Amino acid sequence: MKVLVIGGGAREHALCRSLSLDPAVTALHCAPGNAGIAEVAELRQVDALDGAAVAALATELDADLVVVGPEAPLVAGVADAVRAAGIPVFGPSGEAAQIEGSKAFAKDVMAGAGVPTARSYVCTTPAEVEEALDAFGAPYVVKDDGLAAGKGVVVTGDLDAARAHANACERVVIEEFLDGPEVSLFAITDGETVLPLQPAQDFKRALDGDEGPNTGGMGAYSPLPWADAKLVDEVLETVLQPTVDEMRRRGTPFSGLLYAGLAITGRGVRVIEFNARFGDPETQVVLARLKTPLAGVLLAAANGTLADLPPLRWSDDAAVTVVIASHNYPGTPRTGDPITGLDAVAAEDAPHAYVLHAGTRHDGDAVVSAGGRVLSVTAAGADLTEARDRAYRALARVRLDGSQHRTDIAAKAASEA
Repeated sequence: MKVLVIGGGAREHALCRSLSLDPAVTALHCAPGNAGIAEVAELRQVDALDGAAVAALATELDADLVVVGPEAPLVAGVADAVRAAGIPVFGPSGEAAQIEGSKAFAKDVMAGAGVPTARSYVCTTPAEVEEALDAFGAPYVVKDDGLAAGKGVVVTGDLDAARAHANACERVVIEEFLDGPEVSLFAITDGETVLPLQPAQDFKRALDGDEGPNTGGMGAYSPLPWADAKLVDEVLETVLQPTVDEMRRRGTPFSGLLYAGLAITGRGVRVIEFNARFGDPETQVVLARLKTPLAGVLLAAANGTLADLPPLRWSDDAAVTVVIASHNYPGTPRTGDPITGLDAVAAEDAPHAYVLHAGTRHDGDAVVSAGGRVLSVTAAGADLTEARDRAYRALARVRLDGSQHRTDIAAKAASEA
């Protein structure tokens, strides 16, 4: 199987790593990729938002499967163009990807599917914003209706900050605050059959103790020792399957990766948001635990044959990933700084720990930073304590001037396991 992956972050590195370990994959390409992905896949250049260009590249490579990683190309309809060229593609249509592209659309789908979620208002004027903020009170949850690369949500007790964020958005969803721990649950679907993966938890805030601004995610772990053993079955029954059925009923069938961001509240499971692709950094830990070869599963989703697959096989090991971010992230990041210590991790910590690249590029022979989130140091272990120890031991070998990372990823879950 010849596979083309679209994207260039740590999520795509995790996907490429898993695909490169799959004996069925005979050729692996990634566009545009990054310095780390270059070690496991052949890099190609393409405008990821240009469906015709992606389809042309896939045709040129004689690809048997195209995997679209990020949300922006999906919302732009890149998967449609590849499908129109007769090539199997893992990723929803542009119309179906609106479940992530528009918070208001997602709320409408949830209402139609009877999926439990937060009460909300869609606002387009300052007067509507005031009314919604007043109705729900603090803490305020304000979400930009469109794509915002993981930074469009503000949760704050400060009314002025909530109002400022709301009024800076063209269209905004304001909703009630959901208490309780958060869980990310991915499901692979072909539009009918829904195959849930193992749950993970990510850490959105920039600083230890869940302080600081929201980010795209500073780390993650799986499994969740504190979660109810029936959680995945419950979410499949009450959230994932009804949503996929509702999307099909509307004439916008969803195939690809449906990501449910969940709050486990005192009143039960509630959906915080849906995404239309693998989440970053949760993908890094979920794929670290998946034993079933990945390519066949993604191709079955693209071809509508998921129901024919045997159950997925999972490692009993735990996995932890810790993000190394650049100076000033999530503000405008500093880039171009050299990264050292990667060879030491490969020599000293493999195979239990490894580094997945996010914002990196080659500058001559050197690897330098090229984004806000730069690396995801990922490790597996018999339990969360061992996985954490291995991840942080490997992270200590990496040098990036001015970089930042959280020191408490999975600490609480490990101590309570």
